[in-house]
Amino acid sequence: MQPPHKITTLLAVACLLTAGCAVSGAVPAQNGRRTPVTGIVHQPDEISTVSPTWIDGLRVVRDSSNDRSCAWSIAYPRVPGADSFTAALRRMAEDRRAEFLRQACDHSAELNLDFAFLVASGDVIGVRYTEWWLGGAGDGKSTTTRWYDGKTGQALPAVSLIDPDAFGKLAAGLGTALSRKQGFDSGALRSVMADDASRTRYLDDLAFTARGDLVVTFDESVVGVAPAGQLRAVLPASIARPLLSDFGRRVQRQVVEPERRLGLNGSVSPTPTLAPATEGTADCRQVKCVALTFDDGPGPYTQTLLAHLAKFHARATFFVVGQNVAISPDVVRQTAEAGHELGNHSWSHRDLTRLTAAQVRDDLRRTDEAIKKASEVSPRIVRPPYGAVNDVVREQTPHPLILWGVDTLDWKYRDSARVTRAAVSGAKPGAIILFHDIHPTTVAAIPRILHTLSGRGYHFVTVTQLRDEAAR
Repeated sequence: MQPPHKITTLLAVACLLTAGCAVSGAVPAQNGRRTPVTGIVHQPDEISTVSPTWIDGLRVVRDSSNDRSCAWSIAYPRVPGADSFTAALRRMAEDRRAEFLRQACDHSAELNLDFAFLVASGDVIGVRYTEWWLGGAGDGKSTTTRWYDGKTGQALPAVSLIDPDAFGKLAAGLGTALSRKQGFDSGALRSVMADDASRTRYLDDLAFTARGDLVVTFDESVVGVAPAGQLRAVLPASIARPLLSDFGRRVQRQVVEPERRLGLNGSVSPTPTLAPATEGTADCRQVKCVALTFDDGPGPYTQTLLAHLAKFHARATFFVVGQNVAISPDVVRQTAEAGHELGNHSWSHRDLTRLTAAQVRDDLRRTDEAIKKASEVSPRIVRPPYGAVNDVVREQTPHPLILWGVDTLDWKYRDSARVTRAAVSGAKPGAIILFHDIHPTTVAAIPRILHTLSGRGYHFVTVTQLRDEAAR
């Protein structure tokens, strides 16, 4: 009864594509609930989430492949003052990647780990992971929640929300809530609730709605037949509260009435001051130009990269991931203010060719909106994760699709000297060079690359400037 997982393929192409399809925004559903902290609209039975931009120093740590035969992207939040929680999430993400690499890399599969904050205020933090494992041994969606108790400094599993003496009543409540679900197996539920080990393993996604209802989600095949997919039970707040542990009640309270501040032990990193904005632009019809592009950020090293670029008055293009933008809007704003271009790199680095037309539109729209909210700049270009493109992606993408001409392979070889050699040897007038600012080895290579190429007469411009001048 092992929960399944999902994955994706990838496509690495060295070229420049264009697409001009319009995209329509989704119409907000009626009767939604708007939380006072984030402005996110939640339906009555929808799990409540937040974007805790009030946490100084909060960053997304992301790692990914750019190899078509083994597509994966993992991420976890780095929360200042919650080191044990950050370490636990890092281990979970890295363990899933290791399992994927063992099982699925020869099967044109994709692993994508996407997370959202459920709560981050008072002395509690909750994060919900959605894992897509497509191809190979898995073919599905899996979700799990992890929690942090700021009073004890402990990272906790989902079952920590429940009073140990209340599992019998919880089982009865879940049985009633699930009884009308098609494909539900009451015997499987009894097996899940039978002992501590089984509960910890399978009762691993507990969260709350904005009004405090308890939402319990089971992965496919855990308490029902596989075709039924994930099964979800919602217990009203009045029924759920007596079942909660002290920690669970603190979580519920912070979801319903969040304090919009996080009180944890530990230091909080201040936001560093950036170097001055870049100056001027080059006429690429008269001088040699290259476009340096950075994917998958913003991350922990992006601000260091911005400082390197500013010293050489170099402009670059950042293809940002929407999930990271929502967590680090300050870095995105600083990137735009420094004169760099912002491009759309999807919400969570899914392979867009595995999505439906509606899913592609929604993913890119959501990312566009996050970039605009953070920077007051509307992105004009899209780089599809893994360079994966098909007719659906071309038709549903609202901006030109941008790939690359030089892949430094920094995602594969975490070696600054090797990245430097690849960038310098590959540079030609009009080249688009691919980097990933999520890797410290890449960021460390940039000063040498800028120094060498500027010494050879190259100017560093954005992708859009390069395209526009090439089209004249």
